[in-house]
Amino acid sequence: MDTVLEIRNLSKSFRIGFWLKKTQALSNVSLTVKENEIYGFLGPNGAGKTTTIKTILGLIFPDTGSISIMGKDYRDISTRKYIGYAPEQPYFYEYLTAYEFMKFYGSLFNIPSTELKRRIPMLLDMVGLGGRESLQLRKFSKGMLQRIGLAQALINDPKFLILDEPMSGLDPIGRREIRDLILALKKSGKTVFFSTHILSDVEMICDKVAIIIKGEIRKEALLNELLSIDYNEVEIVFRATDKGIREELKKVGLLIKDLEDTSYIVINKKDISKTVDLIREFKGEIISIVPKRKTLEDLFIKEINA
Repeated sequence: MDTVLEIRNLSKSFRIGFWLKKTQALSNVSLTVKENEIYGFLGPNGAGKTTTIKTILGLIFPDTGSISIMGKDYRDISTRKYIGYAPEQPYFYEYLTAYEFMKFYGSLFNIPSTELKRRIPMLLDMVGLGGRESLQLRKFSKGMLQRIGLAQALINDPKFLILDEPMSGLDPIGRREIRDLILALKKSGKTVFFSTHILSDVEMICDKVAIIIKGEIRKEALLNELLSIDYNEVEIVFRATDKGIREELKKVGLLIKDLEDTSYIVINKKDISKTVDLIREFKGEIISIVPKRKTLEDLFIKEINA
């Protein structure tokens, strides 16, 4: 599999405030994105996600480090034809219609007018804006602006799509539609790199993940490796009407959730027999016993608190 993006030892600092105090935004950031991957760039607000993306695009320049795109130095202007980019907070000329806006971006890539007439309605329909070609952008909601920002990122049919917080401002239905679109783009052979702080979106669609905290990469791995099963703990779901069982189970493990008549407990695997016997003693019904699987939220919180 070919490498689409490779970053090595990227560092970037800024001087801010009246006294021009130096602030380190990125520290030795390294990551690798392979062809046809969906790569989730995960971190809290202010972690350095947007700074990394702007550096990849050549909008700002690093202090140290290297970036290659499709095997070429990121400063090589020819790499731009491979890239589609949607910013986190797009600002567009609001009196353009959706069609005029898309036509303008298409002209930047010298796409013929006949091809744009075919491509623009298709892309607007793809992002859920079909039939809005004549509507001015000033009448768009935040979610609609997010969608058309994604549509313009696709106008040049890029091989590599960079999306900065693409689900920001979308309702749950809109987020699902964008997730489905990203999966469809992967199926069509594209590589997608997107930043986000929405953990559920990453778990649903990403092949590989990097976690950035305070400008440093804390983890980078395939998602299924990060969320491997921890066989030292098990999850037991059970049903019991006798409320006294809860006090007894607290001596064994942590009772973390009650849902109506069903309860959920996480225990060490050495305590399985003791816990099962206790549930049966209280005439409870065991629904399931499964090894505990790590969640991205568990990992994310652990890295933030490290």
